[in-house]
Amino acid sequence: MRLIIAEKPSLARAIADALPGQSRRSDGAVTVGDTTVTWCLGHLLEQAPPDAYDPALKQWRLDHLPILPNPWRLMPRPKARGQLAVIRRLLKEASSVVHAGDPDREGQLLVQEVLDYLKWRGPVARLLVNDLNRPAVVKALGQLRDNSEFQALYRAAETRSRADWLYGINLTRAWTLTGRQAGHNGVLSVGRVQTPVLGLVVRRDAEIAAFTPRPFHVLWVDLAVEHGNLRAWWQPGEHHPLDDQGRLLQRGPAEALAARLPGSQGTLASLNAKKSRQAAPLPYSLSALQVDAARRYKLSAKAVLDTCQSLYERHKLITYPRSDCRYLPAAHHGPSRQALTNACQGDATLGPWLAGADFSLRSKAFNDAKVSAHHALSPTGTRPDFSRLSATEANVFRLIARNVLAQFYPPLETREVKAEFTILEERFRAQGREILAPGWKPLFTTRDEAPPLPPLREGEPARVQETGVEDRETRPPEPFTDASLIKAMMNIARYVQDPAVKRTLRDSDGLGTEATRAGIIETLLDRGYLVRQQQALRATQIGHALINALPEAVGRAERTALWEQRLTDIAETGSDPSPFLSGLVEDLRGLLGAADAGRMRSALSDARGVAPAAPSAATSKRKPRRASTGKGATAKRGSSKRSTTQSASGKTTGTSSGRRKAGTSKPRSKKTDDA
Repeated sequence: MRLIIAEKPSLARAIADALPGQSRRSDGAVTVGDTTVTWCLGHLLEQAPPDAYDPALKQWRLDHLPILPNPWRLMPRPKARGQLAVIRRLLKEASSVVHAGDPDREGQLLVQEVLDYLKWRGPVARLLVNDLNRPAVVKALGQLRDNSEFQALYRAAETRSRADWLYGINLTRAWTLTGRQAGHNGVLSVGRVQTPVLGLVVRRDAEIAAFTPRPFHVLWVDLAVEHGNLRAWWQPGEHHPLDDQGRLLQRGPAEALAARLPGSQGTLASLNAKKSRQAAPLPYSLSALQVDAARRYKLSAKAVLDTCQSLYERHKLITYPRSDCRYLPAAHHGPSRQALTNACQGDATLGPWLAGADFSLRSKAFNDAKVSAHHALSPTGTRPDFSRLSATEANVFRLIARNVLAQFYPPLETREVKAEFTILEERFRAQGREILAPGWKPLFTTRDEAPPLPPLREGEPARVQETGVEDRETRPPEPFTDASLIKAMMNIARYVQDPAVKRTLRDSDGLGTEATRAGIIETLLDRGYLVRQQQALRATQIGHALINALPEAVGRAERTALWEQRLTDIAETGSDPSPFLSGLVEDLRGLLGAADAGRMRSALSDARGVAPAAPSAATSKRKPRRASTGKGATAKRGSSKRSTTQSASGKTTGTSSGRRKAGTSKPRSKKTDDA
């Protein structure tokens, strides 16, 4: 019997449907001819907790650190034992195995660690599926490769998992115990991704708190030109008092010029008109959808993820949602007409959009070379019953369908005009935008565009009709919201200075993954490091204190970039991961040496009064989340796709009384992990 082990049930169903013959379902598997297809439920295994290596490590003590497992051990996840037993039974009957994890680093680890744990020693082939469309799966089944070709990818994923455990377990215990010495009761969780995300919010809040508004002044003129009227803005020269962005800092020069301008005659000194064509926005990845849904419907990142899971699993209306890709396979182009026709049936919003689509068009979104482990979110072609969808489900589904529909609309064509006038030997600038062909634009906005400039020709006269001086103030940065924080995590390179690090982060997936970003935000909220104030995400007192007490590098993204460089090298060249892990241990020793109760005490004191307190257990309405068993679990890990439910001590813990001797007792609080 040939056994195919898929990463998740949806992939297993697609593989079984692509096999020739009648299928027969059993508990946890599908059999077709001499092939049985089973599946994982995300990660079936997790890193063992510290006390699995030594019972003494169940107690949290500074003199136990660093904890360095040797050899490393995995253990079954509690909710995955049943499926693990199914795979164990099937392996005893198998003559060969096909590894059908996702074609990425984590997908390679997810299935192979199960085979190693269950001590499979027979042949293993590798099936690479990135499109659940039946012809694509049939093609992939005809192109099996030897799993030995992917051992470097496996070692890189295994190394990442171990490195995150070392980092999170050791630093969480160190700063929790140091916090207790400084008077803080409760776990202070530290992780390679979670903590830099918190650092983003803490630093943004600090910028806002330290911001001092500065007044500046603008002067406008309404001009009569040959074919109409327009408004232009004064461009003061460098001999006037300007800030670094060219804004006028004193009102006097603007007032003096405004007094001279009425009735003055000038000329159009320069005219620059440029036509442009803009293709439709690409179909959504999960993070891109979370950004747009947060802006349009004020949904949290987790609400969007949960809604997508419902549309995918319950209603069967969209493809796999936890995707980081914004492209579709070329084979989807032809069937898109029927899939979108079905998706738009009976909806007053989608129906007119469907009517305007031209399915002979082929956008750049259909590109096999750009498709990664998963393709962009798209409708499956199942006809929706909108009466069975919640308002949020319907809104999110429309967004997903709209972005795929937009691929069958022509480009937006515009004409950008910049005009500079000379009046009383001073420069005045006007600019406008004219829509020549709306293309896909009406699907995305119903707002009226600013009126375009009237027809202009260089050298034509212009007469001043009215003038005005406006007083304005510089504004502080906006606090993070779900949308802007997700976007910052996607584009984390913007927040670092080192050019080499910028390049690495630009080439990587940013902080976290599509599957974990919403969970990172929710974890920071649950642990009391962030709080929502209307739509804004603000760091709490303990969030500020933790970042300010940690070494600066722990709260920044540069470490993720350096890790990704090394892990990519392991995956691509097959280099030995031992030097990376040895270097991490040395780094950890230095970081652990920086744990200082005095610095923590000072940080806690400084945070009081300058940041909101975390919600208390008595007043918080947030419900505790259940542990997820999926590879993309959103609640537990911020450092990778892999999720974990263990605490920093390896156990779920309660509330600390705060009366035990600091440094020798095991603090009891909310679950922590190495993210």
